[in-house]
Amino acid sequence: MDYEIEEKLNQLIDEKNGPQLKKELSDMNEVDIASFLSDLDDNKLIKVFRLLPKDMATDVFVNLDEDKQQNLISSLTRKESQQIIEDMYTDDAADLFEEMPAIMVTSLLSGVSKETRNAINLLLKYPENSAGSLMATEYIHLKKGLTIADSIKRIRQQKDDFVSYDSCFVTDNKRTLLGTVSIKDLLINDPDTMIDDIMQECEHPITTLMDQEEVANIFQDYDYSSLPVVDQEGRLVGIITIDDIVDIIEEEATEDIEKMAAITPTDKPYMKTGVFETWKKRIPWLLLLMISATFTGSIITHFEDALAAYVILTSFIPMLMDSGGNAGSQASVSVIRSLSLDEIEYRDTLKVIWKEIRVAVLCGLTLALCNFIKLLLIDQVGMNIAIVVCSTLCMTIIFAKFVGCSLPILAKKIGFDPAVMASPFITTIVDACSLLIYFKIAGIFLGI
Repeated sequence: MDYEIEEKLNQLIDEKNGPQLKKELSDMNEVDIASFLSDLDDNKLIKVFRLLPKDMATDVFVNLDEDKQQNLISSLTRKESQQIIEDMYTDDAADLFEEMPAIMVTSLLSGVSKETRNAINLLLKYPENSAGSLMATEYIHLKKGLTIADSIKRIRQQKDDFVSYDSCFVTDNKRTLLGTVSIKDLLINDPDTMIDDIMQECEHPITTLMDQEEVANIFQDYDYSSLPVVDQEGRLVGIITIDDIVDIIEEEATEDIEKMAAITPTDKPYMKTGVFETWKKRIPWLLLLMISATFTGSIITHFEDALAAYVILTSFIPMLMDSGGNAGSQASVSVIRSLSLDEIEYRDTLKVIWKEIRVAVLCGLTLALCNFIKLLLIDQVGMNIAIVVCSTLCMTIIFAKFVGCSLPILAKKIGFDPAVMASPFITTIVDACSLLIYFKIAGIFLGI
């Protein structure tokens, strides 16, 4: 939002100039209003929200973050809250109720219409992150056998249920989904044409229990803007639109990023998550990685005599471990991304490994050559030391790339999240193995 507009609105609030504030808000976009309200304290939020025209209030409410919605709905009168719920699409209302205390949900639902209450209760019964919990129950459905003229008349009668503006769904008398009709086809064909003649088969109907990530993949692969949702008997029960999918993609991407950083995923924004809660999300993984990293210390302890004979070897350990960890992370991130987009599958494992091995050889040789020149000209170490370090570097890069590309694929095959096998675990494995390689090569060339 423009800074000058925000300042003007804040000034009107301070001056308690309600009529002018209401006029200014009426000319604004609902999203911008929600952004402005999000920065207000709860007391001002309620006062300003009550100034909004009724036809804008619900749209503004939907665009507020969860905390503000909770505070607002609990501060408004019961009648005001129930009116908002009546005006909301059922999927948005269900999302709100999922985070509310059961006693408040019961109280609010008791005052809304039976139709709204049944629709919301239906969505709340579906498993979290399933298509059924995401769908809206407001949609336009047309009966088989109607003409285009009759269909348009029915659409006008159901205008309040018009969630998707690109297509309508055709059902039989038992609400079994038969196909879809685009608004374009309704407009360009003769009014006497039967919709049975222009409807298209729905190639990818969504089932209520389908996982949200699978739904998002279908939308991405086929560029849909909306899709019908059917129950186990093929009956039309709802619709999912692209705005819901955008939220899912953001949520799934955030979850993968957190797992790749060894953080237990959370639904709350960073600034909304308390210190203690953040600690609980991070400490289990840090403890696990700390314990696993003790293997690295054990390896160094085991080769103390070798390090005592050639102390200079110690100075190159951080470089070797960091290079290996970085190389493994590069491979794992690329593979995890491709797995999430369904670009590669388990049957492609050998192809992926073969590609990464070739990349690793090129990267390893390049790094080894550059490091060899540096060791001789700048560090001025002996030829044997330079050969040991550079040979280890090259082999570590190859091993790291192999681990980085294969572990995520294996994890997905056995049912684990590939993101869990990302940087932290791969780095720990590569660190330990790079030391073993280092001391093995040192033993060969230096006789220790």
